[in-house]
Amino acid sequence: MKFAQLGATGLYVSRIALGAMSFGGAGTPPWNHVGGLDDVAAGTLVNTALDHGVNLIDTANVYADGESEEILGRVIKSRRDEVVLATKLSARMGPGPNDAGLSRYHVTNALDESLRRLGTDHVDLYQIHNFDPVTPIEETLRALDDAVRAGKVRYLGASNLAAWQLARALGKSDQLGLSRFVASQSYYSLAGRDIEAELVPLLTEEKVGLLVWSPLAGGFLSGKFDRTGVSDADARHTRTQFPPVDAESAYAIIDVLRKVAERHEATVAQTALAWVLAQPAVTSVIAGVKRLDQLTGNLAAVDLDLSTEDLAELDEVSRTPLRYPGWIQADQSWRHPAA
Repeated sequence: MKFAQLGATGLYVSRIALGAMSFGGAGTPPWNHVGGLDDVAAGTLVNTALDHGVNLIDTANVYADGESEEILGRVIKSRRDEVVLATKLSARMGPGPNDAGLSRYHVTNALDESLRRLGTDHVDLYQIHNFDPVTPIEETLRALDDAVRAGKVRYLGASNLAAWQLARALGKSDQLGLSRFVASQSYYSLAGRDIEAELVPLLTEEKVGLLVWSPLAGGFLSGKFDRTGVSDADARHTRTQFPPVDAESAYAIIDVLRKVAERHEATVAQTALAWVLAQPAVTSVIAGVKRLDQLTGNLAAVDLDLSTEDLAELDEVSRTPLRYPGWIQADQSWRHPAA
C-alpha cells in the first residue's frame, strides 16, 4: 500500500480507502441495492483491507440508518488502533425537527450517537456530509471545534461542498481560531470532473486533502457496462442511477479505458482508479465494494502507473470544457512578458 499526507496535517492515510456504505441495510431500500452486508461479510472486507495496508475506513451515520456504523464498530473492535476512522453527519436521523442539519444541537447529539454505534471514544475524521443552508457556519464550526477540544474528534472534514462554501468555512475557521477542515470528500471520476473547475484549485491553494467518493461513477466505469449492455445484472448502477452519468459520454470513456487497460494487462476498473490516483490533488480514493474480489482488484490499482500517453488519451476523451471565468483566465496572451 502507498500512503499520502492528509492535507496540511501530519496524518498519513492509505491511497485506497475502504468505504462502508455497503454495510447493513439488508432488505431496506436503497441500502439493500448498495450492499446489505452483514457482520461476517463486512468483517472479511475490513480485515482483508487492513491486512493489505489500508488504514482509512469511511462511513456515515445515515448509511443503513446507523447500521453501517454499528457493524463497522464491531468488526474493527480488535484492530481499532490500525484504523483512521471516518464518519459523517448532517442527514436526517429521526423524525424530529432537530434530527438533521448542522446546528450545535444536532452536531453534539449526532457525534455522541455515532461514537456509541461505533463503540469508540473518538472519531479520527469527522465530516459534515452536506451544506446546511439554515445554520450559520460559525455555529457549526464552533460545535465541531468543541468536539476536537474534548478529544472526541481528531480531525475535521467536509463533504459535497461547493468551492465557495468550503472557502467561507476555512476563512471563518482562521478568523475565529477554530479547527479547520483538513479534507474534502467529493465525487470525482473520469465521468464526473466537475470539481476541477473551482474546488480542486481551492484545495490545492489551501492545502486541503481530497478524498474521492465513487471514483468508478457508481460502478459505471467498472467494466460491466458498454454499448452492448450490462455484463452483471447485479451491478449497482442498474438499480440506482447515482451518481448521474451521461451514458454516451461515459461509453466513449470506457472505450479508451479498455484500450489503456489492455496495454497494462489491467482491468477497466483498475485503470479508472489509477487515473483518479494520478491526479495531483487526490489524497485517497474510497472503494465501496460488496465482494472480496472487487476489493482485491481495486487495491491493485495503487500499483498501476499510467504513462503520459495513457493519461493524455483519458484526459482527451473525458475533459470537461472550461466554464467562465476559467476560459478567459486560461488565456495567457494578455500577460506581461515578465510574468
